[in-house]
Amino acid sequence: MSLALRIIKWLLKAAVFFTLFAFALNNQQDTTVHFFFGNQWRAPQVLVVLLAFSLGVAVGVVGMVPWRRKHPRQAPPPPLPAGLSQDPLPMASASAPRYADGL
Repeated sequence: MSLALRIIKWLLKAAVFFTLFAFALNNQQDTTVHFFFGNQWRAPQVLVVLLAFSLGVAVGVVGMVPWRRKHPRQAPPPPLPAGLSQDPLPMASASAPRYADGL
């Protein structure tokens, strides 16, 4: 990657950071979150937004647990005995690229 692209990448990251930082500074007023049965919680608005984002990430991670258990990582195939080719179709591999991403 060239130096110019690295600088552009860091400038973009800095812009995103300072935008979010300015959002946090501009939203420091108290917000009331109303729960059931008359319960309420008062906190700075940016804390409420951060907590909602964190809970969403946690729910997403927990929601992926059954899928990860159903599809564990597969072990690499065992090595072939001597004298056998690694590629089952040597002619096809020369003409078309092989994609390993499963698409």
